[in-house]
Parts: sequence; structure tokens; C-alpha cells
Amino acid sequence: MSSDPLAARLTAVAGPLFFPVTAYDAAGAVDLDVFRAHVRQGIDAGAAAVFACCGTGEFHALAPEEFRSVVAAAVEETAGQVPVVAGAGYGTALAVQFARLAEEAGADGLLAMPPYLVHADQEGLLAHYTALAGATGLETIVYQRDNAVFTPETVLALAQTPGIIGLKDGYGDLDLMQRIVSAVRTGLPGWDFLYFNGLPTAELTGLAYRGIGVTLYSSAVFAFAPDIALAFYRALDSGDDALVNALLDSFYRPLVELRAQGRGYAVSLVKAGVRLHGLDVGPVRSPLTEPPAAHIKELTEIVAAGRALLEGRG
Repeated sequence: MSSDPLAARLTAVAGPLFFPVTAYDAAGAVDLDVFRAHVRQGIDAGAAAVFACCGTGEFHALAPEEFRSVVAAAVEETAGQVPVVAGAGYGTALAVQFARLAEEAGADGLLAMPPYLVHADQEGLLAHYTALAGATGLETIVYQRDNAVFTPETVLALAQTPGIIGLKDGYGDLDLMQRIVSAVRTGLPGWDFLYFNGLPTAELTGLAYRGIGVTLYSSAVFAFAPDIALAFYRALDSGDDALVNALLDSFYRPLVELRAQGRGYAVSLVKAGVRLHGLDVGPVRSPLTEPPAAHIKELTEIVAAGRALLEGRG
């Protein structure tokens, strides 16, 4: 864990945010050696932060002791080079337990997943995230998606909650996000609060989110095609919209259309991509299932098209 605040380190990032998959061996147990290799590959490729045991890392499928060991492995492998953020979720009691395990493992911060199953009102959501943020000394990013969608007023309250440093949006309502950004900007002038585009393939909406001032984003593609993800990141960051649009057309849009063909593909398709990239991270755990061979072939062709585009541009 670094002595520098997570918010400051994320504000200064100069590369994609890496969401590694969790590796399993042939018997289905967590394979920490392969996971470490996966994390090391990401760091060497230019990752700006490691988000361990989050959505792509199958947080939902990990027992508490597995979660702690995976987060600790990420912390040890990064060795302070980049921050490590761990997922935490379920109901308040379990979310607090996972948060404390992440703190024990040396994580720099938390990504707070939506509460399990229930649809709470805004008051209940605020109470949940306030309790989670107060349970440890870790800085917390709240993940908006599914059953945890916030009004601008609730986000303004979250921004003032000690320990909460940002909002990751996986809901995708740009009208709502613009109102949230505006509410925090006017309600807390000069306040540092981070926003992340957290849609499953965030690059597809990168231009749109950039338009409302949201430049940080999670990159699932970086887990299996770091060269493409890094090229896109640099193009978006520098304003090279011609390359951004070319990659959207040849790689990201086909990838998203393939992802839409199967349930759970935001995880299982990424994991298949990591295996195609040369690292045997094993299959997903149930209740997720593996993509069929035809979809793996299509993924291979999509990645090849993205790389051909980059090679053609020299």
C-alpha cells in the first residue's frame, strides 16, 4: 500500500485501468501463480492501476479466503508500482467483511459493488455506502449499476461522505451522469470527486463520456489485448479522434456486438480472450458458462482486425 492517497494517484494516471480476471487451475481452485503472471503482464504493458476481484475478476464467485489471497497476490505483484483497488459487495455486513479483508491484504482502495438482490431507496443506498466507507481506512469508489442507481442529490451526499472519492458509472444514462456532474460541481465548488466510465466495454462510449468531463474508464479489453487498449487510450487522451473512430469501427463495435450474444460475456468472453493471449487462466466459475467455439473464433478474428488496423497505421 502506498502512503499517497488513492484519489491523488488515480487523478494522475497515464494509462488504462486494468481489471484482471481471476485464474483457476484444472481442479477449479484459484491459481495464484497464474494470476500473478496476469497482473505482471498488465503492469509491464502499461496499466495505471489494478482493480482486483471486481466484476471481471468474478468477485461474485470467490469465497472470502480466496478473495483475500487474490487481493494480497495483486498487492505483492504490483509492489507499489500502481494502486490496487479491490471489489466489495453484497449486503452491508458482508460488504464490510470483504472491505476489511481487502484492507488486511494491503489494498489501496475499494470498488463498492451494488448491494445483493434488493432494490433499496436512495436513503437506504446512502446508509449502505456510508457504512461501508466508514468500516476501513480505505478510500472507496461507488459503482453505479443495476440496482444501485443514484439521483444527483444522493451522489452529492456520497461525495461529502468521508472515505468516498468517486463514482464509477456502469448504468450508461448520459443525461443522468451530466446532471450528477453538474450537481456535484455546483454543490461542492472546487471539490475533488472522481468519475469513471464503467460500462462493460467502456471504450465504445469514451468519446461521449469525455464530452461531459469523464475521462477515467475501466478497460476489460486491456486484460486480453493490451496493445489495442493502450493505443485507444492514447488516442482518446490526445484527441486523435480519427484513430479512436477507426478502432471503434474495426474492433470495439464488433466486440460489443459479439458480447451481446451471450449472457455473462462481459466476464467469460474476456477470460477467453486472456487464454487466446497465451495465458491459461482457466474457465469461468458457475453460474457463468464458456462461449462456444464459434464465438471464440469470432473473437480471434476481431482481435486480429484491431491489430491489423494498428499495424497498417505504422
